[in-house]
Amino acid sequence: MFITLCLLLGLLALSLQQPLAPSVALEEPCGPSPACQPRLRRDAGGRGGVYEHLGGAPRRRRLYCATKYHLQIHLSGKIDGTLDKNSIFSILEITAVDVGIVAIKGLFSGRYLAMNKRGRLYASEVYSQECEFVERIHELGYNTYASRTYRTMANPAGARRRNNAERLWYVSINGKGRPRRGFKTRRTQKSSLFLPRVLDGKDHGMVRVFHTNSKYRENLLKSSNKDQKTRPAH
Repeated sequence: MFITLCLLLGLLALSLQQPLAPSVALEEPCGPSPACQPRLRRDAGGRGGVYEHLGGAPRRRRLYCATKYHLQIHLSGKIDGTLDKNSIFSILEITAVDVGIVAIKGLFSGRYLAMNKRGRLYASEVYSQECEFVERIHELGYNTYASRTYRTMANPAGARRRNNAERLWYVSINGKGRPRRGFKTRRTQKSSLFLPRVLDGKDHGMVRVFHTNSKYRENLLKSSNKDQKTRPAH
């Protein structure tokens, strides 16, 4: 019995002299593999990457209205529609700025689509709250773009029931290629429905040259402005 007790005391002493094994293995340095990279947040448009103010990857599109016009944003600040499917001023950049909210910028004009408190569309040189639009997808792939800032507010209690609902103000191009006032628009009207069209190879070529060749850019904008002045109104 005495010998057994001595053996147990000896084993206990030896165990106290040994360092305790770590319960969790030390993490090895992480390499450049995708698994080791921090997970990126997704921006409001659903694309990967950390979103910054107007810094998400824009979608380059042409907005084709159901009235058969492409939405244009001009250098002069004018907004209208064109039947010319190759117009440089109809190439737009659509960028998510919040969940379901987008900013629409003319790639060649450098101006933002905006709607003022009177419901008029115009091209703004600077980004503001009037440049924010609620983007919604509807039947047959058509989208609507309603002002985030301005709308027709609901009437007070006691008003007619049909006029008692809040109504959004939509971007709209009528059958003559002219923008409609926001308070006159409805979601179900053809003039308020837009089909985002992906750019083709020719469009991408123009964009690439526009960004890399300053002389080409200057001549292209000069000739386009001249055409706009001489072209008769629809």
